[in-house]
Amino acid sequence: MTDSHSKIVPPNERAIVVFDIDGVIRDVSGSYRRAVADTVEHFTDGAYRPESIDIDKLKSEGIWNNDWEASQELIYRYFETQDASQSATAAPKMRSQIDLDYNTLVAFFQSRYRGTDPDQLTGYICNEPLLLEPSYLESLTAAAIPWGFFSGATREEAEYALVKRLGIQQPVLMAMEDAPGKPDPTGLLATVQQLEQRHQIKVELPVIYVGDTVADMYTVNKARNLQPQRTWIGVGVLPPHVQQTSERSEAYQQSLKQAGATLAFNNVEQLTPEQILSILNSKF
Repeated sequence: MTDSHSKIVPPNERAIVVFDIDGVIRDVSGSYRRAVADTVEHFTDGAYRPESIDIDKLKSEGIWNNDWEASQELIYRYFETQDASQSATAAPKMRSQIDLDYNTLVAFFQSRYRGTDPDQLTGYICNEPLLLEPSYLESLTAAAIPWGFFSGATREEAEYALVKRLGIQQPVLMAMEDAPGKPDPTGLLATVQQLEQRHQIKVELPVIYVGDTVADMYTVNKARNLQPQRTWIGVGVLPPHVQQTSERSEAYQQSLKQAGATLAFNNVEQLTPEQILSILNSKF
């Protein structure tokens, strides 16, 4: 690719688009986030159930993309806060002193999100509203825009949305088992490489990563640092749970842009092929 500052994008120039899944493809406010709240409540003996805004505040730090780890962190912070409030002079309890087994936490979380049946999904995952129609992805294909997915969800949980519900056959997907968690860009780079191989792309096309969290935008930034010769563009999507009030929506949009998002949409389907071309032209 030539110098991005001097290049003019021709009308038929393609970009590679990679999507996050949770909060972009499916609404997880009543599933993953509900499981986070259930887990924190359970392991604090019912003393603390985080609100949606508490989870958002934690995730705005950009390193808590894994909801098991986010649940653990909220539990730790609750007990640390309790110790501090009970005695201003007492030393805060070390995390190693808090009786919290990570594997037990994960098992409880999964019993809520995935369900308790080992042979099929029966939990909160079964009730997630989808945020796009298959026709949207078909419109990208018709515009010669390759697309794939990079998600922190497990492969089974990601494929439940992509394959079983959206009907995508053999999606290009990097899931939890395939790469380190975001904001590590390894999974994003691998998704792009798989798309290049599948579509026999021989040039370094611009990459747009579409996500709903600060960690997603940080992932784009880190990919850019590793491969500065390629154009990397972060596009934010506001998850449904933050769109209940204009104040919260605006604050969330601002946090995504501060983390590096070029634009932030209310729904992923607003990122049309025409909008993608507009974004590319604005970058060159």
